[in-house]
Amino acid sequence: MKVKVKDYGSAEKLDSEDKEMSFVTYEVSGLDSDSLEFLKENLEGKIDISDDLLYITIFYDEEMSPFHTDEAKAKIDDFIAREEIEMTVFLSSFLEDKNE
Repeated sequence: MKVKVKDYGSAEKLDSEDKEMSFVTYEVSGLDSDSLEFLKENLEGKIDISDDLLYITIFYDEEMSPFHTDEAKAKIDDFIAREEIEMTVFLSSFLEDKNE
């Protein structure tokens, strides 16, 4: 399994409170069809599958976004790599639970 951050930033106001939201979209490759379907059915966020690639879009309150700090903006490649590692670990653990 390989996870890549494909996009991130601010999204339109998504809720009734009219708060600005941030998002991160991850592209996940190297999964079998059973794992793709399991994740699509069980993950939160916006989930799409296209050409055997899983796209996960997670929405955050602006202050909770992993990319909102000045440090993240200054070291964006490091923060993207960290997000990719964290999502890989999360998905691996989630899929491991599926098999138990």
